This record gives sequence, structure tokens and C-alpha cells, in this order.
Amino acid sequence: MHSTMRPSSESSRRLQSGQRLDIGAALQTLAALLWLPQAALLAYAVQGVADGGGLDAVRIPAVLLLVLGLLRAACDACGIRLVFKKARLRLSALRAQVAASLAARSPLDVQRPASGLAASVIAEQAEAIIPYLTRYRPARLRSTVVPLVILVIVFPFSWVAALILLVAAPLIPLFMALVGWRAKAASQAQMIEMGGMNAFLLDRLRGLATLRTLGAVDITALRLRDAAEALRQRTMAVLRIAFLSSAVLELFAALGVAMVAVYTGFHLLGQLDFGAWGRRLTLGDGLFILLLAPAFFEPLRDLSGVWHDRAAGEAALEAMARLNGAGMLLPGAGTNSILQQTDVSQADFPRSDKTAPAVDIHGLHFSHAGAGGPVFDAYALHVKAGERIAIVAPSGGGKSTLLALLAGLVPAQDGDIRIGGVPLAENTIHALRTRMAWIGQKPHIFAGSVRANVALGRLDIDAQDVASALRFAALDKVPQAHPGVGLGEGGGGLSGGEAARLALARAAVDPHVDLLLVDEPTAHLDSMTAHQVTEALLQLAQGKTMIIATHDPVLAACMDRVIVLDANVDTGRQVPA
Repeated sequence: MHSTMRPSSESSRRLQSGQRLDIGAALQTLAALLWLPQAALLAYAVQGVADGGGLDAVRIPAVLLLVLGLLRAACDACGIRLVFKKARLRLSALRAQVAASLAARSPLDVQRPASGLAASVIAEQAEAIIPYLTRYRPARLRSTVVPLVILVIVFPFSWVAALILLVAAPLIPLFMALVGWRAKAASQAQMIEMGGMNAFLLDRLRGLATLRTLGAVDITALRLRDAAEALRQRTMAVLRIAFLSSAVLELFAALGVAMVAVYTGFHLLGQLDFGAWGRRLTLGDGLFILLLAPAFFEPLRDLSGVWHDRAAGEAALEAMARLNGAGMLLPGAGTNSILQQTDVSQADFPRSDKTAPAVDIHGLHFSHAGAGGPVFDAYALHVKAGERIAIVAPSGGGKSTLLALLAGLVPAQDGDIRIGGVPLAENTIHALRTRMAWIGQKPHIFAGSVRANVALGRLDIDAQDVASALRFAALDKVPQAHPGVGLGEGGGGLSGGEAARLALARAAVDPHVDLLLVDEPTAHLDSMTAHQVTEALLQLAQGKTMIIATHDPVLAACMDRVIVLDANVDTGRQVPA
């Protein structure tokens, strides 16, 4: 059993702060600024032709224009490529952090997000971060730098033209800020609706057989249609805001350019003789100002065009942050690196012998979040090395919780748990898990081959070990349990009894396991299959310590000792088998 770390949120904070200057965004900004010398060359060439220079006045500016154009295209292409590559790397790192965070949370955490919602956020909604990083962030940098540079250049030619640009420019970011609040709220509502629909769909697909049995397929289809209609309305609201805001901002930019053009034209015609610092603008000066005016508003227009990308991207980042939020963590899930946690061997703490471990519990305190009372209050239990015990209790009496505490799936609020004399603590939990095997009443079967479902990624287990484990679990004669046969997610292709025996094979294949934690192994099984599972468990428990939580009196009678837990009390009655 392995766990993963609780990842730091440093990278996500770095994504949202935007304090680091991306080289790719800087190159795109440089490409935009290269239009300024190009505009100057065009104006100079036109002025030269007007002064009677002919082709000689155009030849050198044309060559320089070509060189600057090629340089501008190269900077823009390289910048786009770098920004996209870095955005993909950042998104991959963020997804890995969120996945590690979810893996670090206890499976018994009641606040753990639904799998459908988590899958929707990580796989689908997170893609909105890419346009946010590749389009909005570079556009924001260009809109900050380029207009200021153009304003500084235009001001010495004409203070009136500069004043027009200065007055018109703030209208665009002001309107974008007003629209942005509404756009962000709409994007968040859309993503919440999308995640809810995906979670609903996944849950209903998992229970499709039950829905058919109960005749609830039509009702489920109607609810799914209602959810899809709600998502459509949310999506159209986002698009409506984006299109309307773009239209209004285009109007502001067009009015600003038109006002500069009107002033420049009337000034060149002699109708307006002010605004040029006591002199008259030449044809080249006027053309230069006119060429820079659209370039002044272009970054702001680009920013308005990707403003909805900002809203969607920030909503996606917040959704990822919610998945990355605090919850009930697996004990030992807060160390510094995944490598430190997963690369743990038995050498991490001394084992005095190769015998099965004893289990000792002293002063155990535990209560579920929001529960009315404690599940365990100063509870104590001693299990001898190699002993087989059954834990029985009414539903809600704490059987499964006790096993989860022993396996380190939930942290105890107080008390001491020792396995083989080693305390269950942050620095020992990972090595202790290497000697445990968990067999649940509903073992999860992953989509993949039978061999992969038995080995579970353990590199020291080869094909021969898997074959031996399948023979032990009496699955070697089952055609659908051949090592090379593919299984569907959730155990498609296996019956309930065959899935239970596959869980036995998982435990039997690991030679390091000497502590078996078994939760209701015969629940939901017919009497014949339950008998086969019981016999296999007794055989597997030879030379090992086994603790079973069960309601099955036949299975409990086969144990060395029976511990009766009374719900919400702090002691258990020990009943010899």
C-alpha cells in the first residue's frame, strides 16, 4: 500500500500571481513594438516621394521594412510557441499536484469530491487554463507596454493626438473590469453546472443495472436532459457576455482612431493650427501618427477579445484549488516528495524477526467529523502475533473504522497503535503498509488485464507469481480470469465471488505481507462462494496475523477469538471462538 504526498500549492499561487515575466510573452510584445519603426519607415518613404525623391526615397525603407517584417514574424512565432509549451508544462504540473492531493486524502473523507466532478475539473475544465496562459497573459503584457510606448512617441509630434489617445484608452480597461466581474461569475456557474452534470452522469452509468431493475431509466434520462439544458443556458450566458463586450469595446477603439484621424486631417488641411507645439505637422508626421493610432488600440482590443479567457481560466484555477483544498489526509501524506514516500523498504525500521506481527492499541480516540459522539474513546486491544480474530458489531459500531485506523487510512485523534512493536507514525506508516494487505467487501477492479489487477504495479511481482496467486484463489480454471484477459472498470467480466477471490490473489501474491486486514469478505456472497472464500482466507492466514470485520457468524466461528464492539462505547467484549 502506497500513499502520495500532500502537494505544495506554490505552483498554483505562481500561476495566479503572474509575477514572473514569460520570455514568450516578452517576444510577442517585442513583435508588436517592431511595428513602430516599420510605421516610421513607411511615413519617411511617403514623405520622400512627396518631396520628389522618387524610387531612391523608397528603396532603402523597403529593404528595412522587409527585414523588420521578417524579424517581427519570427519573434511572434517563437513567442507563441514558447508560451504554449510553458503553459502545457504548467498545466501538467498543476494536474499532477491536484491528482496527488486527491490521492493523499483518505478514502473515508466525507468531504472528498465526487469522482465525476474531479474527473471533469482535471480533464475538461482545466483546459480553460491554456487560453488564459497563452492568450490573456501575453495580451495583458502587450496592453501594458505598447500603448505607453506609443503615447511617449506621439506626444512630441502632437499633444492633441496624445491627449485623444490618453482620454480614450482608459475607457476600454474600465469597461473590461465591469464586464469581467459578470463574465467570471458566469464562467464559474457554467463550470459548476458542467461538473455537476458529469458527476451525475458518471454515477448513473455506474448504477445503470440498478436503474433498469427499478424501472428508473426514463426518469434518469429526464433529469439528465434538464441538466444538459441548464448547462446550455449557462454556456450561452458566457458567450453572450463575451460577444456583447467585444462589440462595445470595438466601438470605443474605432471612435478613438477616428478622432485622431479627424484632427490630423484637419490639421494638414490648415483648418486646425494648434496641438503640434507651435509648428505644423508634415505629411510624414501626420501619416506616422495615423499609423500608430490603430496600433495604440490594438493591444487593448486584443485584451478585450480574450477577456472571457481570463474569466474562464480563473474559474478553472479556482476549481482546481478547491480540489487541492484541505481534507482528511492519509497519515504520512505530508512529507516533501513522492519519491521519499513511495521508495520505502523494510530497512526503514528494524524488524527483529520474520514472524507475523502483534497488534497493540492503547488509549485510542477517534470520532468522525460532525458525528454526535466518539467511535472509540480510550479503546484498547491486543492481538497476538499470528492470531486470527474477528471483529463483530452492529452496523455503525466501528468495525470498518478500526481496520481503517490500523491500515493508516484515517488518522487517530489520540492514542497509540503498534504493529510488530513499531508505532504507527508519520515516519513508519509507509514501511508498515508494505507488510499489510487490505481485502474489502467490494474490491475495486481496474480497467486492464487480470495480471495487472493482481500485481497492482508492484515491480517485484512477475507473471509466475501472478499465476501462482490465481491458482491459490481457485481462479486458474476460470476462463474470464486468465492473466491476459482484459477486465472492465469496476470488474466487468467477473462475478461477485470471482472479484472477491481476485482480492485474495492480490494479497497472496505479495511475499512481504504478514498482516491481513479483511472487511466483510463474505458479504453479498452465496453460501457456497462464502465457504470457498473462508477456506482460502484461513489458508492465506497461516503464519500471518489476521483481523476480520464481519457479520458472518460462520466466518467468525473459524477465528481464534471474537471481539464484540458495542456502538459508541469504549470497550469490546472478547469472546473465545
